[in-house]
Amino acid sequence: MTSTVELPLWLFVLIVLFAAVTFASHFLFPSVRWFFRRRMERVVARLNERLARPIEPFKLARRYDMIQRLIYDPEVAQAIADHAAEQGIPENVAFEQAKRYAREIVPSFSATAYFGFAIKAARWLSQSLYRVRLGHYDEEEFRHVDREATVVFVMNHRSNMDYVLVTWLAAERTALTYAVGEWARVWPLSRLIKAMGAYFIRRRPRNELYRRVLARYVGMATAGGVTQAIFPEGGLSLDGALAPPRLGLLKYIVEGHESGGRDVVFVPVAVNYDRVFEDRVLVAAGQRGDRRFRARISVVARFILRQFWLRLTGRYHRHGYAAASFGAPLSLEAFEAETPGATIEDLGRRLMTRIGEEVPVLPVPAVAHVLTQAEEPVSRDELERQLGEMAAQLPQAHVHLPRDDAAYAVEVGLRNLRKRGMLVESEAGITVTPEDRPIVAYYARSIAHLLCERSD
Repeated sequence: MTSTVELPLWLFVLIVLFAAVTFASHFLFPSVRWFFRRRMERVVARLNERLARPIEPFKLARRYDMIQRLIYDPEVAQAIADHAAEQGIPENVAFEQAKRYAREIVPSFSATAYFGFAIKAARWLSQSLYRVRLGHYDEEEFRHVDREATVVFVMNHRSNMDYVLVTWLAAERTALTYAVGEWARVWPLSRLIKAMGAYFIRRRPRNELYRRVLARYVGMATAGGVTQAIFPEGGLSLDGALAPPRLGLLKYIVEGHESGGRDVVFVPVAVNYDRVFEDRVLVAAGQRGDRRFRARISVVARFILRQFWLRLTGRYHRHGYAAASFGAPLSLEAFEAETPGATIEDLGRRLMTRIGEEVPVLPVPAVAHVLTQAEEPVSRDELERQLGEMAAQLPQAHVHLPRDDAAYAVEVGLRNLRKRGMLVESEAGITVTPEDRPIVAYYARSIAHLLCERSD
């Protein structure tokens, strides 16, 4: 027992490392996890005192626990068995596939990351790039929403800035859980996005097993009262207009409502911008007829460096206005009672109609609408006259005229188009350059449905 044993140095170091890891995993890590868990619970308790929609326990569950709960769900278990039989593979192989899908989907929400970093970063970025305005918002309507209901913000999708803008504007009410696409799966961005509570979805799911795992996660979140934000259009608008709804996530949410018993309240949210940074990429994809966004990293880096240089030299100007409007909440139970036999398609159309009614009218879209409708050069006076008529026709909460002045709104709109080289100005009037007409039309289409409805 007291004899000396000689070991190679590398083996001794390996044994010490194994001993250290074993000690940490059995004694140190549980204590550290408990310490941070208690700290997080105190932070959440303080946050819930000021939030209109408290953070639900489902969202605070450990990610490992949620993954286990998801993959052992009876519906997922049946989907695993069906997938194994269909593909001719062992069930344990199908189970591992489902587990990979669950790990990919399930977020790891951090209240500290969301409210300590994300909200501040979202506010700084939004206000650095735009003059941000809150359009229509009726506090009284939201005060009457059932506190036990699951709230789902349904939004039009103009830009990847939508996530940033609405996250900040909704920060005083709740923490949003977004469904994000595959663009956000890049490390280390993926870790941050998961910490903010977002869950990943594949735009082109490979099989029924993936769809069932995703459906059960969304259903569980809905039944658990998690406040969510989804884009019914399913992706960014390629032509600027509202697109027909894609019904996958809506279907999963309705299924979660049916299994959980909570009412679901949809809140229409409409966003619009004087400048969408992805506009050329989106329009080009629409002209090709695909959704392959070929944005080179060199172009993005050059744009960022240019903005930084303009700020350093004192020549930086924000890119016009950005605005979001919140429409009247729509209760799923009330909708089903009012329209017996209504389908998911009917619900999707109703929500897109309500979103369309709330789209803010900003200077660039308004000026773009007049210029693209004209068949000849338009004078400055004519632009001001038509913008004044536009403001008189539409609800006041939906039209943002800077300084409540049509002449200044025209100046803002023209300035933003002019600095991008999209206008030809002469004594005869103002026209759009032929090569930039699709881009200007992209902005005009964002509000065209509002003006067509009132001209019919």
